[in-house]
Parts: sequence; C-alpha cells; structure tokens
Amino acid sequence: MNNLINLDNLPINVKESIVSYASDIVRIYQDNLKSIVIYGSATQPEDFSQKHSNINLLIILNEITLAELKKAVKLVNGMGRKKKIVPLFLTMTHIQTSIDVFPVEFLEMKENNVVIYGEDVFEGMKIRPENIRLQCEEQIKGKIIRLRQAYLELSTKPEAMEKLMAGSLTSLLPIFRNILRIKTAQIPPIKKGQIIDGLAREYSIDTTPLLNILESKNQKKKIPKNNVESVFEQYLEILQGLAIAVDQLKVG
Repeated sequence: MNNLINLDNLPINVKESIVSYASDIVRIYQDNLKSIVIYGSATQPEDFSQKHSNINLLIILNEITLAELKKAVKLVNGMGRKKKIVPLFLTMTHIQTSIDVFPVEFLEMKENNVVIYGEDVFEGMKIRPENIRLQCEEQIKGKIIRLRQAYLELSTKPEAMEKLMAGSLTSLLPIFRNILRIKTAQIPPIKKGQIIDGLAREYSIDTTPLLNILESKNQKKKIPKNNVESVFEQYLEILQGLAIAVDQLKVG
C-alpha cells in the first residue's frame, strides 16, 4: 500500500474508497509528496454518509506547479469523482503563511484528521484566537447577506430553499464549533448534533430550526413545503443574533 498508515483509524467504507486513490497519489508524486491527510466528516463514522458525504483529502507537496497538478488530472476526474474524493493540494509554505487568513479551516483540519501518509503537518501549529473570532464574524455576516440574496430568487421554490439551507448550515457548522471555542475557552465537540446543542446552551437560542435543517440534509425528515419559509426566517434570525454575539465576544 505504498507506506500508507493509520488506515484502521478510518470508517471502513472510507478506508475501502481511499486506499487505491492514495496509493496512486504516492506513486504519482514520489519524492515531491510530503503528506496525505484525510479530514472532516470522513474521519467520523457517525457523521459520514457514503451516499451524501465527500472524502476530503489534503495532499501536501514540496512544490506545486501546473505540471505537477497535471499529473493528477486523470485520477481526480476519474476514480476521485466516482468515489467523491475531494483533494486539496497545498505546500507547507502556503499553510504557514495562511494560518492567519484561514484560521478556522486549518484548526478544523488540525483537530479532525487522520494522517495516512508521511508526517503530521499540523503538529505544533499555533492559531491566534483573535483571528478565529474575526473569521467567524465575517463568515456569519457574509452568509446572512448571501441567504437574503438567494431568498429573492428562490422564495417561490420550497425545495430549492430547503437545499439552500442545508448547504448553508453545512458550511457554517465549523464556524459554530469555533464560536463555542471562543465562548467556552475549551476544545468544542466535533459531532454536528453536539455542536448545535452547544449553541443552544452557550448562546441561549432555540436551535430547533437548525436541527430541522440538519435532519433534512441527512435525508431523515424533509421540511414540509408550507413550513420552509418559516424555518428560513427563523434560521436567519438565529444567524443575525449570533453575528451580534460574536461581534461582542472578548478574546482572552
């Protein structure tokens, strides 16, 4: 398996999907390859759905040129697309000079990953809390603006609105996790339901709309068409309240 490691730490369906792909990456890049890391829901059996979830793969190269990227085009668009493997190619220089710009993304990777080849590139990484708070505020406020704009286009299409909320919540869960981190000064939970429970507890909000959207996303229970607009309105109100709260958070 080309020196792949920690495969038994992955959910079995992720392991089965990734072995051949990762082995090909090792073969393609050889000495230019520093590390391969699986991160996100693919490391969590409870949150990963083979039907709906992507497998997020961080590939660290010593050097990235167009010629190097081209080597993986066939793999990415063939086996990768079929198995919903989403590769992210970075160098250590890019990571080290971007921690202040994307603190949430790198912190999520650091705390929720399985290294399957090479070294742990996140060991010793330090991320400043003030950068986390700033990105969380920017992301929540930006999402509010985009949701309002989307409402103008989709308000007469309940199914599209439901899909919009599901996609929006998915992208905001890492943000919610990190506003819990700032508020409690503790490492927050990773599981989606626990993150939402934490929001209810720490920010004193009714998270029922978030749970409804999460159930819809997981295909467990659709939101009735005549309730979609009401849930959307409540969702926006939650985000607006959180935006104000995060703006006022003090970072120690």
